[in-house]
Amino acid sequence: MKIYNSPLKMMLSLFFILTLPLLGLGQTRLFVEPDFNNIARDHKIIAVLPFQTTISLRPKQMQQIGSDDLARMEKSESLDIQRAMYSWFLKRRQQGDMWVDVQDINTSNALLKRNGIEYENLQDFTADQLAEVLNVDAVILGSFSTNKPMSEGAAVAVAVIFGVYGSTNNAVINMFIHNRTDGKVLVNYNKGVSGSLGSNPDQLINIIMRKASRRIPYTKPKA
Repeated sequence: MKIYNSPLKMMLSLFFILTLPLLGLGQTRLFVEPDFNNIARDHKIIAVLPFQTTISLRPKQMQQIGSDDLARMEKSESLDIQRAMYSWFLKRRQQGDMWVDVQDINTSNALLKRNGIEYENLQDFTADQLAEVLNVDAVILGSFSTNKPMSEGAAVAVAVIFGVYGSTNNAVINMFIHNRTDGKVLVNYNKGVSGSLGSNPDQLINIIMRKASRRIPYTKPKA
């Protein structure tokens, strides 16, 4: 598949750079496309992709870790956030609280890899191209930033390098749901949280997504 210079990559990067320093932790911002019900009326299945992840370490910590190590930590965190987000949606589907299926992330990641799409170049593709590769009606993707990684691989690396890590954590997620047909943004959910956020990605995502449970249209009765 041909790689494109993606407007999605520019949009996510610009949003992250401009808003992260200003974002009040604890704030919730939700946009839902006004015509969502008509656009998504025939949706049957969606997919959760790896989130573009940034781990913000202290300057002294950054001096003790190489860029390659940090990149590996961020990838590990990204895949665990993908898995936790998938579990969050899957649980609601199994409980009958969501009216679309969620593609197994092992299937999603295998299909991406088969088409030459890895975490490192994911943002070089538009959302509608990714949805076409996965053969789903919509894709969930976005960015995630934290000062304390929770994935097993990243957390172990941090503990080995820096010793005992504090319990306070700051995290910001900026999630988009894009329509396959035209790449249109159907939902944008932005949430920042701070404090003791659990001990694993599943607990973190449950905290972050708590206010979204009944506000994201897929989790409401189908109109």
